[in-house]
Amino acid sequence: MEEVQPKSDSRPAGPALRFVAAALIVRGGEVLIGQRRPDQPMALLWEFPGGKIEAGESPEQALARELNEELGIQATIGPPVTRIRHNYRHGGAVDLQFFAVHEFTGEIVNHIYHQFRWVRLENLSGYDFLAADKGLIRDLAAGKLL
Repeated sequence: MEEVQPKSDSRPAGPALRFVAAALIVRGGEVLIGQRRPDQPMALLWEFPGGKIEAGESPEQALARELNEELGIQATIGPPVTRIRHNYRHGGAVDLQFFAVHEFTGEIVNHIYHQFRWVRLENLSGYDFLAADKGLIRDLAAGKLL
């Protein structure tokens, strides 16, 4: 009987997938966006507030924690808006879950961004966003999601 050796899989495992929750903080016809600092990866690109979902956290819990850490607010996390999975050219991959936030308490304080602004939905496409957000930006600007 011929002995069969297990096949070794020499393919790379694929990009590490990061799970992220992000907020569409809405006020009237505007949404809050933040610009990454010059010393961060993907420097000076715009994004929506949020961050990595830690082990044992639900996306909503992670987002509430991140908004408190980044902006100093206690947010009421609303319904999910959309979910995007994106593979970056440099090899990273992200699974983004976006939630609407219509209510929060506390004064917004910028703890991590180069700058942040309230932008009308129809003007979002005028900002240079992270690649993973570009389809969402088109949909928001066209009034499709909120």
